[in-house]
Amino acid sequence: MLARASIWWTILQMCIAERLAYRGDFVLGTTMRFLPIVTQIFLWTAVFAGAGAGSMVGFTRNDIVAYYLLTMIARAFSSMPGLASGIASQIRNGEIKKFLIQPIDLIGFLLTARLGHKLVYYGIAIGPFALVFYLCRSYFPGWPPAEYFAAFLISLVLAFLLGFFLEASLGLMGFWILEVSALLFVYMLFNFFFSGHMFPLEVLPEPWRTWIGWLPLKYLAYFPAAVFLEKIPQDHLWREVLILVAWVVFFMVLSRRLMHAGFRRYSGYGG
Repeated sequence: MLARASIWWTILQMCIAERLAYRGDFVLGTTMRFLPIVTQIFLWTAVFAGAGAGSMVGFTRNDIVAYYLLTMIARAFSSMPGLASGIASQIRNGEIKKFLIQPIDLIGFLLTARLGHKLVYYGIAIGPFALVFYLCRSYFPGWPPAEYFAAFLISLVLAFLLGFFLEASLGLMGFWILEVSALLFVYMLFNFFFSGHMFPLEVLPEPWRTWIGWLPLKYLAYFPAAVFLEKIPQDHLWREVLILVAWVVFFMVLSRRLMHAGFRRYSGYGG
């Protein structure tokens, strides 16, 4: 038990060191992600001014700006750039063979590596995040009640796990599909519009809103932000959290099954 924990701790340290080796590019890329905030503030100010209304679908202008800032935090946890395409590339190029002969679990290794990446990202981004939220504090109604804040923190951790296992499952389809880029394009397209990253899902008309509410995508961005802003009714709050847990378990099991099934059918030749 201790030996296995030591192995994973060493892997985590190596992944963190790898990220820090390119910290200059990492800092620049992280900082540039905050520039669209100004555009979003002007955009939604113009939308509300053009509509001539103080609120839309239960959101004021301040609510929308606060929502967008909160989805940035949610996406910082749930987004997994390069994960699915990286897995598919390793399968296609034969690099996946090392996980067949080494006593290292593929999904466990990838999860640890992604955790190392996120820890470095949070360590660098906490400064810009703190500055942006301080400058935009007038858009927020205040801190939510303790119950909602606890649900918000839990939803961020679960969003990280959901994003990881969902994209890992897509990448592992590379055992059956030679090129998964088309599948990833469709997923990213749906994710862009239906995760709530660009706008609250309340904007969508029925029955689209109800249908999309049954998908796991809303838990990647919309749900944590809506929880913080208390847009989720209190009697639905923990039920939604349990549904999120169920989605995490579903994709965790699915990724495991895809990995084992893929290993059974995989054939590698040459060096």
